[in-house]
Amino acid sequence: MATVKDILEFFEGFAPVSSAMDFDNVGLLAGGKDAVVTKALLSLDITAEVVEEAAQNGCELIISHHPVIFSPLKRLDPKGPAYLLAKHGIAAICMHTNLDLSESFGVNTCLAEALGVKELRKSDLGECLFIGTLESELGIRAFAEHAKKALGCEGLRYTDVRGAVKTVAVSSGSGGSEIFAAAKEGADVLVTGEIKHHEINAANALGVNIIDAGHFKSEDIVILPLLERLGRAFPEITFTKTQKYGDKMKYL
Repeated sequence: MATVKDILEFFEGFAPVSSAMDFDNVGLLAGGKDAVVTKALLSLDITAEVVEEAAQNGCELIISHHPVIFSPLKRLDPKGPAYLLAKHGIAAICMHTNLDLSESFGVNTCLAEALGVKELRKSDLGECLFIGTLESELGIRAFAEHAKKALGCEGLRYTDVRGAVKTVAVSSGSGGSEIFAAAKEGADVLVTGEIKHHEINAANALGVNIIDAGHFKSEDIVILPLLERLGRAFPEITFTKTQKYGDKMKYL
């Protein structure tokens, strides 16, 4: 029978906890390592609704990208996810920046694969930036339309300051600050999930296109590939993706 410890050791093979950024809080954030796992729920975030879904489905474990405990807790809210995990005896494994930074399998590698980016490598110039190329050059609008479909976006933002796209930089989630490194790498476009106003101004000045797909859509792309990867490694465990959690964003 597989345990929480077995799954933690599995992650060490491609996204070791030690590789997470200093500010982060990753690994086993609730429950014990010796707990036997027969069912596990995967979600980008652990919300109260996700914990209740896991409990209803008989899951002993939730695996998420974003940490369920990030800042020190000063109070346990009985309706909050940390309290509910303890109440239901459900363990939580959270793999955040270590999964972002993984060069063999992680959030950015899955994002790049979904976009059709080949020959992917981690940039030495950025903090969490990956660079690759498309098989053939595309116009920026065509590439933005492709990204929208590939990531399942209802809408996204993009700029058109360089019409042709061949070299693609990706930095999932709040990766807008990577625009400066992306420019130095010669990227035609930076695909990210969040970018600030002054970073957009900088991108325009540097002549690099931006695709802002939204934080959720740029990172949720890892969940199904991770589920499949876990399923192959632990066939005795039933892994499912949450049906209760999404960012609920709508576009007019």
